[in-house]
Amino acid sequence: MKKIIITSFCLAMLISCKTEKNQVVDETEKTQKFELPEWAKNAVIYEVNTRQFSPEGNFLGIENQLDRLKDLGVDILWLMPIHPISEEKRKATGDVLVNDIDNAEERKKYLGSPYAVADYKDVNPEYGNMDDFKSLLKASHDRGLKIIIDWVPNHTGWDNPWILKNPEWYTKDKDGNITDPVNPETGESWGWTDVADLDYSNSEMREAMIDAMKFWISDIGIDGFRVDVAHGIAQDFWDECNTTLFQTNPNIFLLAESEVESHRNKDTYHATYGWSFHHLMNEIAHGKKNVEDIDKWYSEDRAKFKKGFHMHFTSNHDENTWAGTVFDRMGDAHKALAVLSSTFDGMPLLYGGQEEPLRKRLPFFTKEYIGFNEYAYSDFYKQLFTLKKNNQALWNGKYGGELTKLVDHEIVYAFEREKNGDAVSVIINLSKEPQSFTISKDLKGNEIFTGQKIQWNKDTALALEPWQYYVINQAKI
Repeated sequence: MKKIIITSFCLAMLISCKTEKNQVVDETEKTQKFELPEWAKNAVIYEVNTRQFSPEGNFLGIENQLDRLKDLGVDILWLMPIHPISEEKRKATGDVLVNDIDNAEERKKYLGSPYAVADYKDVNPEYGNMDDFKSLLKASHDRGLKIIIDWVPNHTGWDNPWILKNPEWYTKDKDGNITDPVNPETGESWGWTDVADLDYSNSEMREAMIDAMKFWISDIGIDGFRVDVAHGIAQDFWDECNTTLFQTNPNIFLLAESEVESHRNKDTYHATYGWSFHHLMNEIAHGKKNVEDIDKWYSEDRAKFKKGFHMHFTSNHDENTWAGTVFDRMGDAHKALAVLSSTFDGMPLLYGGQEEPLRKRLPFFTKEYIGFNEYAYSDFYKQLFTLKKNNQALWNGKYGGELTKLVDHEIVYAFEREKNGDAVSVIINLSKEPQSFTISKDLKGNEIFTGQKIQWNKDTALALEPWQYYVINQAKI
Protein backbone atom coordinates (compact mmCIF):
# COMPACT_ATOMS: atom_id res chain seq x y z
CA MET A 1 0.00 0.00 0.00
CA LYS A 2 2.85 2.33 0.96
CA LYS A 3 4.52 1.61 -2.43
CA ILE A 4 1.27 2.42 -4.24
CA ILE A 5 0.95 5.74 -2.40
CA ILE A 6 4.57 6.67 -3.10
CA THR A 7 4.23 5.68 -6.76
CA SER A 8 0.99 7.66 -7.10
CA PHE A 9 2.63 10.68 -5.44
CA CYS A 10 5.63 10.52 -7.77
CA LEU A 11 3.36 10.17 -10.80
CA ALA A 12 1.29 13.13 -9.67
CA MET A 13 4.44 15.20 -9.15
CA LEU A 14 5.72 14.19 -12.60
CA ILE A 15 2.44 15.20 -14.25
CA SER A 16 2.41 18.44 -12.25
CA CYS A 17 5.99 19.30 -13.24
CA LYS A 18 5.27 18.48 -16.87
CA THR A 19 2.15 20.64 -16.80
CA GLU A 20 4.05 23.52 -15.21
CA LYS A 21 6.84 23.10 -17.77
CA ASN A 22 4.33 23.15 -20.62
CA GLN A 23 2.75 26.26 -19.15
CA VAL A 24 6.17 27.93 -19.02
CA VAL A 25 6.86 26.93 -22.63
CA ASP A 26 3.43 28.15 -23.69
CA GLU A 27 3.94 31.49 -21.94
CA THR A 28 7.42 31.82 -23.49
CA GLU A 29 6.08 31.07 -26.94
CA LYS A 30 3.25 33.53 -26.37
CA THR A 31 5.69 36.24 -25.29
CA GLN A 32 7.98 35.61 -28.25
CA LYS A 33 5.23 35.29 -30.86
CA PHE A 34 6.12 37.35 -33.91
CA GLU A 35 3.59 40.16 -34.19
CA LEU A 36 3.55 43.71 -35.49
CA PRO A 37 3.81 46.02 -32.46
CA GLU A 38 0.53 47.67 -31.50
CA TRP A 39 2.08 51.08 -32.12
CA ALA A 40 2.93 50.20 -35.74
CA LYS A 41 -0.52 49.04 -36.87
CA ASN A 42 -1.40 52.41 -38.41
CA ALA A 43 2.08 53.96 -38.50
CA VAL A 44 3.80 56.07 -41.16
CA ILE A 45 7.60 56.17 -41.63
CA TYR A 46 9.64 59.33 -42.17
CA GLU A 47 13.24 59.00 -43.36
CA VAL A 48 15.75 61.41 -41.81
CA ASN A 49 19.08 62.15 -43.47
CA THR A 50 20.67 63.66 -40.34
CA ARG A 51 23.48 65.39 -42.24
CA GLN A 52 21.06 67.26 -44.51
CA PHE A 53 18.05 67.67 -42.21
CA SER A 54 19.00 70.90 -40.41
CA PRO A 55 21.52 73.71 -40.70
CA GLU A 56 23.39 72.07 -37.80
CA GLY A 57 23.28 68.62 -39.38
CA ASN A 58 23.16 66.87 -36.00
CA PHE A 59 20.86 65.13 -33.51
CA LEU A 60 19.77 68.43 -31.95
CA GLY A 61 18.72 69.63 -35.39
CA ILE A 62 16.28 66.70 -35.52
CA GLU A 63 15.11 67.15 -31.92
CA ASN A 64 14.19 70.76 -32.65
CA GLN A 65 11.77 69.59 -35.36
CA LEU A 66 10.00 66.80 -33.47
CA ASP A 67 6.86 68.82 -32.76
CA ARG A 68 6.53 69.63 -36.46
CA LEU A 69 7.02 66.01 -37.45
CA LYS A 70 4.48 64.87 -34.89
CA ASP A 71 1.96 67.36 -36.27
CA LEU A 72 2.70 66.15 -39.81
CA GLY A 73 1.33 62.77 -38.78
CA VAL A 74 4.41 60.57 -38.97
CA ASP A 75 5.08 57.96 -36.30
CA ILE A 76 8.44 56.30 -37.01
CA LEU A 77 11.62 58.24 -37.67
CA TRP A 78 14.08 56.16 -39.65
CA LEU A 79 17.52 57.68 -39.21
CA MET A 80 20.07 56.94 -41.90
CA PRO A 81 23.25 55.42 -40.38
CA ILE A 82 24.27 57.35 -37.28
CA HIS A 83 27.61 55.58 -36.72
CA PRO A 84 31.10 57.07 -37.13
CA ILE A 85 32.26 57.03 -40.74
CA SER A 86 35.58 55.41 -41.62
CA GLU A 87 38.46 57.69 -42.61
CA GLU A 88 40.37 55.05 -44.55
CA LYS A 89 39.32 54.90 -48.23
CA ARG A 90 36.64 57.54 -47.56
CA LYS A 91 34.94 58.57 -50.79
CA ALA A 92 34.63 62.11 -52.11
CA THR A 93 32.61 61.10 -55.16
CA GLY A 94 31.68 57.82 -56.77
CA ASP A 95 35.21 57.31 -58.13
CA VAL A 96 37.48 59.62 -56.12
CA LEU A 97 38.76 59.04 -52.58
CA VAL A 98 39.15 61.95 -50.18
CA ASN A 99 42.86 61.21 -49.78
CA ASP A 100 43.32 61.62 -53.52
CA ILE A 101 42.41 65.32 -53.25
CA ASP A 102 45.50 67.52 -52.84
CA ASN A 103 43.80 70.66 -51.52
CA ALA A 104 43.33 70.33 -47.74
CA GLU A 105 40.36 72.74 -47.61
CA GLU A 106 38.66 70.90 -50.43
CA ARG A 107 39.12 67.57 -48.62
CA LYS A 108 37.17 68.88 -45.62
CA LYS A 109 34.00 69.16 -47.71
CA TYR A 110 33.77 65.41 -48.24
CA LEU A 111 32.26 63.61 -45.26
CA GLY A 112 32.08 60.11 -46.72
CA SER A 113 29.27 57.60 -46.99
CA PRO A 114 27.32 56.97 -43.77
CA TYR A 115 27.19 53.32 -44.89
CA ALA A 116 30.96 52.96 -44.27
CA VAL A 117 30.59 52.14 -40.57
CA ALA A 118 33.65 52.68 -38.38
CA ASP A 119 32.09 51.46 -35.12
CA TYR A 120 28.75 49.67 -34.67
CA LYS A 121 28.43 50.74 -31.02
CA ASP A 122 29.09 54.46 -31.31
CA VAL A 123 27.67 57.53 -33.03
CA ASN A 124 29.11 59.92 -35.59
CA PRO A 125 30.77 62.77 -33.65
CA GLU A 126 29.57 65.18 -36.35
CA TYR A 127 26.03 64.42 -35.14
CA GLY A 128 26.82 64.62 -31.41
CA ASN A 129 27.67 62.05 -28.75
CA MET A 130 25.69 59.14 -27.34
CA ASP A 131 24.04 61.36 -24.72
CA ASP A 132 22.84 63.64 -27.52
CA PHE A 133 21.32 60.65 -29.28
CA LYS A 134 19.66 59.49 -26.06
CA SER A 135 18.21 62.97 -25.65
CA LEU A 136 16.71 62.74 -29.14
CA LEU A 137 15.38 59.28 -28.38
CA LYS A 138 13.74 60.39 -25.12
CA ALA A 139 12.29 63.52 -26.69
CA SER A 140 10.83 61.38 -29.48
CA HIS A 141 9.34 58.86 -27.05
CA ASP A 142 7.88 61.69 -24.96
CA ARG A 143 5.92 62.73 -28.06
CA GLY A 144 4.84 59.21 -28.96
CA LEU A 145 7.32 58.98 -31.85
CA LYS A 146 9.48 55.91 -32.43
CA ILE A 147 13.04 55.77 -33.74
CA ILE A 148 14.55 53.04 -35.88
CA ILE A 149 18.12 53.25 -37.11
CA ASP A 150 19.65 52.20 -40.39
CA TRP A 151 21.72 49.04 -39.89
CA VAL A 152 24.53 48.11 -42.28
CA PRO A 153 25.26 44.37 -41.87
CA ASN A 154 26.92 43.49 -45.17
CA HIS A 155 30.16 45.40 -44.75
CA THR A 156 32.15 47.80 -42.55
CA GLY A 157 34.53 50.67 -43.12
CA TRP A 158 38.22 49.85 -43.52
CA ASP A 159 39.23 51.17 -40.08
CA ASN A 160 36.45 49.50 -38.12
CA PRO A 161 37.89 47.76 -35.00
CA TRP A 162 36.67 44.44 -36.38
CA ILE A 163 38.99 44.58 -39.36
CA LEU A 164 42.00 45.22 -37.13
CA LYS A 165 41.22 42.59 -34.49
CA ASN A 166 39.45 39.94 -36.56
CA PRO A 167 40.48 40.03 -40.22
CA GLU A 168 39.17 36.45 -40.51
CA TRP A 169 35.65 37.91 -40.30
CA TYR A 170 36.01 39.36 -43.80
CA THR A 171 35.78 38.05 -47.35
CA LYS A 172 39.16 37.41 -48.99
CA ASP A 173 40.30 37.16 -52.57
CA LYS A 174 42.49 34.31 -53.91
CA ASP A 175 45.58 36.08 -52.57
CA GLY A 176 44.16 36.40 -49.07
CA ASN A 177 43.38 40.11 -49.29
CA ILE A 178 40.16 41.51 -47.79
CA THR A 179 37.84 42.63 -50.57
CA ASP A 180 35.15 45.21 -51.06
CA PRO A 181 31.68 43.76 -51.88
CA VAL A 182 31.47 41.74 -55.09
CA ASN A 183 28.48 41.12 -57.34
CA PRO A 184 27.88 37.34 -56.93
CA GLU A 185 26.46 37.09 -60.47
CA THR A 186 29.47 38.63 -62.21
CA GLY A 187 32.28 38.23 -59.68
CA GLU A 188 33.10 41.91 -60.16
CA SER A 189 33.19 44.70 -57.58
CA TRP A 190 30.04 46.73 -57.04
CA GLY A 191 32.32 49.77 -56.85
CA TRP A 192 31.78 50.21 -53.10
CA THR A 193 35.51 50.50 -52.52
CA ASP A 194 35.09 52.44 -49.26
CA VAL A 195 33.81 49.33 -47.44
CA ALA A 196 35.12 45.83 -46.65
CA ASP A 197 32.87 42.82 -47.22
CA LEU A 198 31.90 40.67 -44.21
CA ASP A 199 32.05 36.88 -44.37
CA TYR A 200 28.83 35.35 -43.00
CA SER A 201 30.30 31.86 -42.95
CA ASN A 202 32.19 32.96 -39.84
CA SER A 203 30.12 32.16 -36.74
CA GLU A 204 32.06 34.50 -34.44
CA MET A 205 31.34 37.44 -36.72
CA ARG A 206 27.65 36.54 -36.73
CA GLU A 207 27.59 36.55 -32.94
CA ALA A 208 29.32 39.93 -32.84
CA MET A 209 26.80 41.36 -35.31
CA ILE A 210 23.86 40.12 -33.25
CA ASP A 211 25.48 41.47 -30.08
CA ALA A 212 25.90 44.91 -31.66
CA MET A 213 22.24 45.01 -32.73
CA LYS A 214 21.11 43.87 -29.28
CA PHE A 215 23.14 46.70 -27.76
CA TRP A 216 21.01 49.33 -29.47
CA ILE A 217 17.79 47.68 -28.32
CA SER A 218 18.65 46.69 -24.76
CA ASP A 219 21.20 49.35 -23.76
CA ILE A 220 20.07 52.36 -25.79
CA GLY A 221 16.37 51.64 -26.25
CA ILE A 222 15.71 52.20 -29.94
CA ASP A 223 12.50 50.85 -31.46
CA GLY A 224 13.89 48.75 -34.29
CA PHE A 225 15.95 48.72 -37.48
CA ARG A 226 15.79 49.44 -41.16
CA VAL A 227 18.29 46.87 -42.46
CA ASP A 228 20.38 47.90 -45.44
CA VAL A 229 20.58 45.40 -48.33
CA ALA A 230 19.01 42.70 -46.15
CA HIS A 231 18.68 40.49 -49.25
CA GLY A 232 22.47 40.22 -49.39
CA ILE A 233 22.57 37.94 -46.34
CA ALA A 234 21.28 34.37 -46.09
CA GLN A 235 17.93 33.73 -44.41
CA ASP A 236 19.43 31.47 -41.75
CA PHE A 237 21.25 34.44 -40.24
CA TRP A 238 18.01 36.43 -39.94
CA ASP A 239 16.32 33.39 -38.38
CA GLU A 240 18.96 33.43 -35.65
CA CYS A 241 19.44 37.17 -35.32
CA ASN A 242 15.88 38.40 -35.29
CA THR A 243 14.67 35.67 -32.94
CA THR A 244 17.28 36.95 -30.47
CA LEU A 245 16.24 40.56 -31.03
CA PHE A 246 12.58 39.79 -30.34
CA GLN A 247 13.51 37.93 -27.18
CA THR A 248 15.29 41.12 -26.11
CA ASN A 249 12.26 43.28 -26.90
CA PRO A 250 9.16 41.86 -28.62
CA ASN A 251 7.84 45.37 -29.41
CA ILE A 252 10.45 46.39 -31.96
CA PHE A 253 9.74 47.00 -35.65
CA LEU A 254 11.96 45.49 -38.36
CA LEU A 255 12.06 46.69 -41.96
CA ALA A 256 14.16 44.89 -44.58
CA GLU A 257 15.53 46.58 -47.65
CA SER A 258 14.59 43.57 -49.73
CA GLU A 259 11.76 41.90 -51.59
CA VAL A 260 12.69 38.42 -50.40
CA GLU A 261 9.59 36.38 -49.56
CA SER A 262 11.16 34.47 -46.67
CA HIS A 263 11.93 37.69 -44.82
CA ARG A 264 8.21 38.04 -44.17
CA ASN A 265 6.89 34.51 -44.63
CA LYS A 266 9.34 33.13 -42.05
CA ASP A 267 8.56 35.82 -39.46
CA THR A 268 11.92 37.59 -39.49
CA TYR A 269 10.72 41.00 -40.71
CA HIS A 270 7.43 42.85 -40.41
CA ALA A 271 7.89 44.74 -43.66
CA THR A 272 9.95 44.77 -46.84
CA TYR A 273 10.61 47.43 -49.45
CA GLY A 274 8.14 47.99 -52.26
CA TRP A 275 10.95 48.57 -54.75
CA SER A 276 9.21 46.91 -57.69
CA PHE A 277 5.99 48.84 -57.04
CA HIS A 278 7.99 52.07 -56.84
CA HIS A 279 9.61 51.38 -60.20
CA LEU A 280 6.18 50.59 -61.60
CA MET A 281 4.93 54.00 -60.42
CA ASN A 282 7.90 55.69 -62.12
CA GLU A 283 6.90 54.00 -65.38
CA ILE A 284 3.24 54.95 -64.93
CA ALA A 285 4.35 58.59 -64.63
CA HIS A 286 5.95 58.27 -68.07
CA GLY A 287 2.94 56.57 -69.65
CA LYS A 288 4.73 53.25 -70.00
CA LYS A 289 2.54 51.26 -67.59
CA ASN A 290 -1.13 51.37 -66.61
CA VAL A 291 -3.82 49.84 -64.38
CA GLU A 292 -3.37 46.38 -65.88
CA ASP A 293 0.25 46.41 -64.71
CA ILE A 294 -0.81 47.35 -61.16
CA ASP A 295 -3.31 44.49 -61.13
CA LYS A 296 -0.65 42.07 -62.37
CA TRP A 297 1.90 43.27 -59.81
CA TYR A 298 -0.59 43.04 -56.96
CA SER A 299 -1.75 39.55 -57.89
CA GLU A 300 1.80 38.20 -58.17
CA ASP A 301 2.93 39.95 -54.99
CA ARG A 302 0.05 38.56 -52.93
CA ALA A 303 0.88 35.07 -54.20
CA LYS A 304 4.49 35.41 -52.99
CA PHE A 305 4.04 37.12 -49.63
CA LYS A 306 1.77 35.43 -47.09
CA LYS A 307 2.52 37.74 -44.16
CA GLY A 308 3.51 41.32 -43.43
CA PHE A 309 3.44 44.20 -45.89
CA HIS A 310 5.56 46.43 -48.11
CA MET A 311 6.75 49.95 -47.40
CA HIS A 312 5.70 52.15 -50.34
CA PHE A 313 7.23 55.46 -51.38
CA THR A 314 7.64 58.00 -54.16
CA SER A 315 11.16 58.90 -52.98
CA ASN A 316 13.94 57.94 -50.58
CA HIS A 317 17.63 58.76 -50.19
CA ASP A 318 18.73 56.38 -52.96
CA GLU A 319 16.17 57.59 -55.46
CA ASN A 320 16.67 61.26 -54.65
CA THR A 321 20.46 61.15 -54.97
CA TRP A 322 20.96 58.73 -57.83
CA ALA A 323 17.71 58.80 -59.86
CA GLY A 324 16.35 62.28 -59.18
CA THR A 325 13.64 64.08 -57.24
CA VAL A 326 9.97 63.13 -57.55
CA PHE A 327 9.65 66.02 -59.98
CA ASP A 328 12.47 64.63 -62.13
CA ARG A 329 11.06 61.10 -62.14
CA MET A 330 7.30 61.60 -61.85
CA GLY A 331 6.64 65.14 -63.05
CA ASP A 332 3.00 66.20 -62.77
CA ALA A 333 2.08 62.70 -61.54
CA HIS A 334 3.94 63.03 -58.24
CA LYS A 335 0.94 63.89 -56.04
CA ALA A 336 -1.35 61.31 -57.65
CA LEU A 337 1.30 58.65 -57.04
CA ALA A 338 1.83 59.86 -53.47
CA VAL A 339 -1.90 59.31 -52.94
CA LEU A 340 -1.57 55.81 -54.38
CA SER A 341 1.45 54.86 -52.26
CA SER A 342 -0.22 56.23 -49.10
CA THR A 343 -3.55 54.45 -49.51
CA PHE A 344 -2.44 51.24 -51.22
CA ASP A 345 -1.88 47.97 -49.36
CA GLY A 346 1.22 48.76 -47.23
CA MET A 347 2.96 51.31 -44.99
CA PRO A 348 3.82 54.70 -46.54
CA LEU A 349 7.23 56.34 -46.32
CA LEU A 350 7.90 60.07 -46.58
CA TYR A 351 11.48 61.06 -47.38
CA GLY A 352 12.71 64.02 -45.36
CA GLY A 353 12.05 67.23 -47.27
CA GLN A 354 9.18 66.05 -49.46
CA GLU A 355 6.83 68.18 -47.40
CA GLU A 356 8.87 71.31 -48.29
CA PRO A 357 8.92 70.12 -51.20
CA LEU A 358 12.44 68.91 -51.96
CA ARG A 359 13.28 70.06 -55.49
CA LYS A 360 16.96 69.16 -55.54
CA ARG A 361 19.09 66.05 -55.30
CA LEU A 362 20.92 65.79 -51.99
CA PRO A 363 24.58 64.81 -52.42
CA PHE A 364 25.64 61.52 -50.87
CA PHE A 365 29.15 62.38 -49.66
CA THR A 366 28.81 66.05 -48.70
CA LYS A 367 26.44 68.18 -46.63
CA GLU A 368 23.70 70.28 -48.22
CA TYR A 369 20.84 71.50 -46.07
CA ILE A 370 17.36 70.67 -47.35
CA GLY A 371 16.37 74.27 -46.73
CA PHE A 372 13.05 74.00 -44.91
CA ASN A 373 11.07 77.19 -45.32
CA GLU A 374 7.69 76.85 -47.05
CA TYR A 375 6.37 73.43 -45.95
CA ALA A 376 4.09 73.79 -48.98
CA TYR A 377 3.05 70.12 -49.06
CA SER A 378 2.68 69.58 -45.31
CA ASP A 379 -1.11 69.86 -45.39
CA PHE A 380 -1.29 67.43 -48.32
CA TYR A 381 0.62 64.73 -46.46
CA LYS A 382 -1.04 65.50 -43.15
CA GLN A 383 -4.46 64.86 -44.72
CA LEU A 384 -3.30 61.46 -46.01
CA PHE A 385 -1.63 60.42 -42.75
CA THR A 386 -4.52 61.59 -40.57
CA LEU A 387 -6.91 59.50 -42.64
CA LYS A 388 -4.61 56.49 -42.31
CA LYS A 389 -4.53 56.77 -38.54
CA ASN A 390 -8.25 57.28 -38.05
CA ASN A 391 -9.64 54.91 -40.67
CA GLN A 392 -8.91 51.22 -40.02
CA ALA A 393 -9.36 50.39 -43.69
CA LEU A 394 -5.90 51.90 -44.34
CA TRP A 395 -4.06 50.28 -41.45
CA ASN A 396 -0.96 48.21 -42.13
CA GLY A 397 -0.95 44.58 -43.21
CA LYS A 398 -3.65 42.33 -41.81
CA TYR A 399 -4.92 45.16 -39.63
CA GLY A 400 -6.13 47.05 -42.72
CA GLY A 401 -8.80 46.26 -45.28
CA GLU A 402 -8.52 44.16 -48.41
CA LEU A 403 -8.19 46.07 -51.68
CA THR A 404 -11.22 45.73 -53.98
CA LYS A 405 -11.35 47.23 -57.47
CA LEU A 406 -14.24 49.64 -58.19
CA VAL A 407 -13.77 50.36 -61.89
CA ASP A 408 -12.70 48.26 -64.87
CA HIS A 409 -10.63 50.86 -66.70
CA GLU A 410 -7.24 50.90 -68.37
CA ILE A 411 -6.17 54.31 -67.03
CA VAL A 412 -8.41 55.13 -64.05
CA TYR A 413 -7.34 53.15 -60.99
CA ALA A 414 -10.20 52.99 -58.49
CA PHE A 415 -10.33 50.81 -55.41
CA GLU A 416 -11.97 50.51 -52.02
CA ARG A 417 -10.68 49.21 -48.71
CA GLU A 418 -12.99 48.37 -45.79
CA LYS A 419 -12.33 47.22 -42.23
CA ASN A 420 -14.60 47.02 -39.19
CA GLY A 421 -17.10 49.48 -40.62
CA ASP A 422 -14.47 51.94 -41.84
CA ALA A 423 -14.10 52.38 -45.60
CA VAL A 424 -12.03 54.45 -48.00
CA SER A 425 -12.46 54.76 -51.75
CA VAL A 426 -9.61 56.02 -53.94
CA ILE A 427 -9.98 57.08 -57.58
CA ILE A 428 -6.93 58.21 -59.58
CA ASN A 429 -6.42 59.22 -63.18
CA LEU A 430 -3.03 57.67 -63.96
CA SER A 431 -2.39 59.71 -67.08
CA LYS A 432 -1.78 63.20 -68.46
CA GLU A 433 -5.02 63.02 -70.44
CA PRO A 434 -8.62 63.63 -69.23
CA GLN A 435 -10.52 60.42 -68.55
CA SER A 436 -14.16 59.44 -68.12
CA PHE A 437 -15.53 56.36 -66.37
CA THR A 438 -18.60 54.88 -64.71
CA ILE A 439 -18.60 53.97 -61.03
CA SER A 440 -19.63 50.41 -60.21
CA LYS A 441 -21.38 51.03 -56.87
CA ASP A 442 -23.00 53.73 -54.76
CA LEU A 443 -20.43 55.92 -53.03
CA LYS A 444 -21.08 58.30 -50.17
CA GLY A 445 -18.58 60.17 -48.03
CA ASN A 446 -16.23 63.14 -47.75
CA GLU A 447 -13.37 63.87 -50.13
CA ILE A 448 -10.46 64.54 -47.76
CA PHE A 449 -8.65 67.26 -49.75
CA THR A 450 -11.57 69.42 -50.91
CA GLY A 451 -14.14 68.65 -48.20
CA GLN A 452 -16.62 67.88 -50.99
CA LYS A 453 -19.63 65.80 -49.97
CA ILE A 454 -19.72 62.82 -52.30
CA GLN A 455 -22.96 61.02 -53.12
CA TRP A 456 -22.63 59.09 -56.34
CA ASN A 457 -25.08 56.43 -57.45
CA LYS A 458 -24.03 53.27 -59.20
CA ASP A 459 -23.41 53.77 -62.94
CA THR A 460 -22.89 57.52 -62.52
CA ALA A 461 -20.70 58.86 -65.34
CA LEU A 462 -17.71 60.77 -63.98
CA ALA A 463 -14.74 62.64 -65.44
CA LEU A 464 -11.21 63.26 -64.22
CA GLU A 465 -8.66 65.86 -65.22
CA PRO A 466 -5.05 64.73 -65.88
CA TRP A 467 -3.60 63.12 -62.75
CA GLN A 468 -6.69 64.08 -60.73
CA TYR A 469 -7.60 61.99 -57.70
CA TYR A 470 -10.36 61.51 -55.14
CA VAL A 471 -9.81 60.07 -51.68
CA ILE A 472 -13.22 59.49 -50.12
CA ASN A 473 -13.59 58.84 -46.41
CA GLN A 474 -16.86 56.96 -46.40
CA ALA A 475 -19.52 57.11 -43.73
CA LYS A 476 -19.63 54.24 -41.23
CA ILE A 477 -21.44 51.24 -42.70
